[in-house]
Amino acid sequence: MNRRDPLQWDFARASLELQAGHPAPTPARLLLVDDEPRILSSLCSLLNSPDFVLVTAATGEEALRQLNQQTFDLVILDLRLPDLSGHDIMDFMISRQIDANVIISSGDGGIASAIGALKRGAYDYLRKPYSREELLKAVHNALKQRRLEAENRRMAHKLENSERIYRYLVDSSPDIILTLDHQGHITFVNDRVHHLLGFTREDLMGRHYAELVHMPDLERANYIFGDGGRDQRWSRNIELRLKSRRVEDECRTFSIELTTMPLGSPGAPLTDAATGKELLGIYGVARDITERKRADELIAYQAYHDILTDLPNRTLFRDRLSLALLQAKRKSAGLAVMFIDLDRFIVINDSLGHQVGDELLQQTALRLKACLRHSDTLSRFAGDEFYVVLPELDLTDDASVVAQAFTECLKLPFVIGNHTLHLTASIGVAVYPSDGENVDQLIRSANMAMHSVKDQGRNGHAFFNTSMQNLSSGKIALEHDLHLALTSGELEMYYQPQVDVSTGRVIGAEALMRWNHPQRGFLGAGEFLPFAEESGLIIPISDWMLDAICRDLLAWNALGDERIYMSINLSPHYLERGYFFDKLENALSRYQISPSQIEVEVTENICIRNPLDAIEQLNKLCQLGVRVAIDDFGTGYSSLSYLHRFPIHILKIDRSFIVPIMDESSQFPVVLAIISIAKGLGLNLVAEGVETEVQKRYLEKAGCQTFQGYYFHRPMAQHALLDLMQHQSALPAATIPIH
Repeated sequence: MNRRDPLQWDFARASLELQAGHPAPTPARLLLVDDEPRILSSLCSLLNSPDFVLVTAATGEEALRQLNQQTFDLVILDLRLPDLSGHDIMDFMISRQIDANVIISSGDGGIASAIGALKRGAYDYLRKPYSREELLKAVHNALKQRRLEAENRRMAHKLENSERIYRYLVDSSPDIILTLDHQGHITFVNDRVHHLLGFTREDLMGRHYAELVHMPDLERANYIFGDGGRDQRWSRNIELRLKSRRVEDECRTFSIELTTMPLGSPGAPLTDAATGKELLGIYGVARDITERKRADELIAYQAYHDILTDLPNRTLFRDRLSLALLQAKRKSAGLAVMFIDLDRFIVINDSLGHQVGDELLQQTALRLKACLRHSDTLSRFAGDEFYVVLPELDLTDDASVVAQAFTECLKLPFVIGNHTLHLTASIGVAVYPSDGENVDQLIRSANMAMHSVKDQGRNGHAFFNTSMQNLSSGKIALEHDLHLALTSGELEMYYQPQVDVSTGRVIGAEALMRWNHPQRGFLGAGEFLPFAEESGLIIPISDWMLDAICRDLLAWNALGDERIYMSINLSPHYLERGYFFDKLENALSRYQISPSQIEVEVTENICIRNPLDAIEQLNKLCQLGVRVAIDDFGTGYSSLSYLHRFPIHILKIDRSFIVPIMDESSQFPVVLAIISIAKGLGLNLVAEGVETEVQKRYLEKAGCQTFQGYYFHRPMAQHALLDLMQHQSALPAATIPIH
C-alpha cells in the first residue's frame, strides 16, 4: 500500500475500523472522592460489583493524582475536602479535558454550590445523606448516558468511515459516475472525469448534460436522457461521444449505462408541484471505450485493405463490384473490370530485394489511382496484381481511355533509393454485360484478356473476346508441363537460411520450390503451386519435395555433428488428402533423419478449412517429434481460440508487418502484439523478410531471436547451402558474421 496516497490510506484505515465491530464490554471505572473514611467505605460497599472497578481518594490532591494517572468513566465527588474544593477538582478536569461524568455528593444545603457544580458539567447532585437507591440510580443513569454517548460517537465514526470508503470506491472507479436531476443538470460526478476528459468536478457541477455531449450525438442523447424527467422507471445503454478538454482528443467514446432514480430521501421523495408525480433523476456509469473502438476500426479497416498499398483488398473489391453490378443492372448502364499485372516485376523483386519491390508497388498504386475517378475502385489482389472496377461507363471506349492512361503513367521512370526503374503493365479489360454478368465471370474474363496481352509481348491492354476461351487448353498444357517437370527433373529445391541472431549461426532453413521451365524460365513457387493445388498435382509434387528434402538433409548431416532443421511449407490439400503423416514417417525412417530436424509450416487459414481434422493431424506430427509452425501469422483469418488449441511451436511473423519498420524509435503495434501472443503461448518466433539493420535491431529488442530474410541470406541451391554450412562449421561461433 502506498502511504503517500491519503485517499487509499483513509480507505484502508476505515475498512479495518469497520471490521472491528462493537468493542467487547469492559467494567466501568469509578473514582470515589470523600474525606470521611466511613462514607468511602459505605460507597465501596454499595458499589461492590464485577461491573465496576473502584478507586478511592480521601483528599483533593490524591484525587488529582489519580485523575492524572488513570482514566475513569465516573467520579463521585465530595464538594468539601480538607485541601481542595470539589469545584477546584472539576476545574482541573475541564482544563485537562478529562472525559468522565461527575456526580456531586455534598452536605452543603446552599444553592450556590449546586449551581456551581452544574455549571461545571456535573451530571447529578446528591445531597447528603442520600439513600442507597438514590445513589445507585444516579450511578446507573450516568453510566448509561456515557454508554449512549460512546455508542453515538462510534456510530458517527462508522458512518464517517463508510462515507470515506464509498468516496474512495467512487473516485477510484475506472468509469465516470454521475447523477442528473430531472432537468438534466449534473448533481454529482466523480474525479475520473478529470483523468478521462480534462474537466474538474467543479467545472461540471450544475451544468446541463448537453454541454458535455459531442454535437453530432446530441439528438440521440436527448432522446434517451429526456426520459429522465418522466414518471416511469427505466434502464438504458447508449454509446456517446463526450467532449474532451485534452489536446490529443476532441472527444472520447463512452458506453453509458443509465438508470432512473427517485429524487429526495427514501421517506420523502421530491414530487412535481403541478402534477404531484414523483420526480426522477438519472444515475449513469460511463465506460471509456475509445481505444477499443479505435482498435475495432483498425482491425475492420485492415480486414478490407491491403497493408502495403492501403488499397481495397480482394474482399472489398468483390463487394464494390457486386454493388456496381446491381446499379448497372438497375440503370442499364455500362461497367468495366480491369486486371493489371506488372510486367517482369518478379525480376526486380528478386534481384533488388523485397524492400525495393514493395516501394515500387506503393508508387505504382499511387500513379494508377491518380488516373481514376472517385467512384472507381482500384484494388490490389496479391503480389503485383491490381484490379479496377469502372462503374457507370457511357461507352466501351471509356475503359480503353483509362487503360491507356495507366500505360502512359507507368512510362515515367521510378526512382527508388539509388535505383531508377522502368515498369510496364499488361492490362485485361472485361465489359458488362457482354463479357460476364456476375463478379466471377467478369474477373475471369479480365484475367483471360490480361494473359492474352502477356502472350502478345506485354505492355498494353486488350478487351476480352470469346477466342480467349482457349485459355482452358493452356491450363491443360500447363498441367502436362507440370507432369513432365516431375519426371524430367525440372523441379529444384532452394533453401533460405534461418539465423540465430545472438550467435550468427544458421540453425535451420526454409525449403522453397523452383521450376526450371524449358520455355518460361526459372519460376518461383507462387507461379505454379496455386495451379498445382487447383489441379490436384500438389500431392505428387509434395511427395517429390519430401524425398528431395530428406536427401538434402542427409547430405547436410554428413558434414558433421551440427544438426540444422528443415522448414517445409505444407499445402492444406496435402495435409488433408495426401497421407502426409505416413509418408513423412516412412521417409524419415528410410533416410535415417531425426523428426526433430523437420519443421512443418502451415498457414493460419488452415483453421477455416477443417480445424478439428487439422488439430488431429498436427498432434500426430508432434507425437512423432516434428515441430509445427504457423506461417505468415497475422495475414489470415484464424481464430485465436483455435490457435490456442493447435499444437504449435513457432509463429512466423509475415514480412508485410516487418516492411514498415523503418525507424527504431517508432512503435509497430501489430508486430509487438504478435510477439506478445507468442510469448504468452510459450511459442518460438521467426521473423520473415528481414532486409535492413533497423528491422533486425527493432525485432531483436522486441524479443525475436530467429531471423530469415535478404539481410542475412537469399534463397540458395543445395550446394551453396552445403558450402555455407561447411564454412560455419570451420569457424567458432563468435567469428560468424551476422550480416
